[in-house]
Amino acid sequence: MSFVTDVLVSVLTVYIAFSNSLATEVTSWFVAEPESQFVATVPVTQTTDEFALIPSSFPSIPDLLKKSTQYQQATVIGADGVSEPTTSDPIDAIVNIFCTFRTTEYIKTTTGTGFFIDADGVIMTNAHVAQFLLLSEAEAEGDAECIVRNGNPASPQYTASLLYIPPAWVLENAAILNDAQPMGPGERDYALLYVDGTIEGTPLPETYPALPFSNELLSTRVRNSEIVVAGYPAGELLARGASVDLIPRSADTSISELYTFGSNRADVFSIRGSVVGAQGSSGGPVLNNTGEVIGMIATRGDDSVDGTGSLRAITLSHVHRTMLEETGFSLSENLDGNLALRSQVFNETLTPFLLSILQTAK
Repeated sequence: MSFVTDVLVSVLTVYIAFSNSLATEVTSWFVAEPESQFVATVPVTQTTDEFALIPSSFPSIPDLLKKSTQYQQATVIGADGVSEPTTSDPIDAIVNIFCTFRTTEYIKTTTGTGFFIDADGVIMTNAHVAQFLLLSEAEAEGDAECIVRNGNPASPQYTASLLYIPPAWVLENAAILNDAQPMGPGERDYALLYVDGTIEGTPLPETYPALPFSNELLSTRVRNSEIVVAGYPAGELLARGASVDLIPRSADTSISELYTFGSNRADVFSIRGSVVGAQGSSGGPVLNNTGEVIGMIATRGDDSVDGTGSLRAITLSHVHRTMLEETGFSLSENLDGNLALRSQVFNETLTPFLLSILQTAK
């Protein structure tokens, strides 16, 4: 698997270099921040002694998007700043992402949560949910479809395109993506989707109910602090079938522990049990006591330690830092600019090769 992956990455690097040679020359204001500015952007203010250590599963990080002139240019075209938050209620902002994958042999469905992180229609969710949008491009493998639902109960509202999924996550997890319940610590398990249409073909809203967020580093002082979690827990739906209404839930709970993937920063935190803690809630937001999103639910927690319905979430600072590593742009910058164009460039540039990796891993 590692040899095949290395070959695919090498081929993709050559392809991007060739694409760059054909692209229009990019002026200096299109250039990503120098690597030296990365340390200043995300200062190291903590030591690993403060956090429980989770070994990183990512020995190497591809910088394919940083080498793509087309992607770099598309990210800054039309940049005018991230849209202002438009709601403070996580129930308003969350969505259910319901995906179906059909082959001649079986039908597989999955349900997850996401939330509007930008009022222009950008949804943050887990990579293990968004990967179905990659599969939707693999026509030879089967027919994949994802719809975005919201409301109480959840009802179909939107279609969405893949705006970003970490190539490093796909490379590392390609062999297990078809597992019934993908497991893992949550490292780089995030993605951005872009709403591109409505189910009924009606005009898209001018703005979406987006939550405020903070990607500041968390310190050990947040242990035991109160938080709010939200999602579409789907235990009953999965047990009884699609005829069961899917209801959004939120709950007050608290942070119990912080973890690091060896980065000297808080990358993950554990959440004490609540009614939100069930399959289907992954991808839901975690808000601090001032109403800002500081994390996203990624996996189930340890119920023996934190009670029934416990969860683990990746921090928004982890998303920000790793996105900067892979793209050259911060989380906020990846929410800005011409979203439709950037989605198109990402899918035309990387999707075919990511699909090759997925198919090779089977």
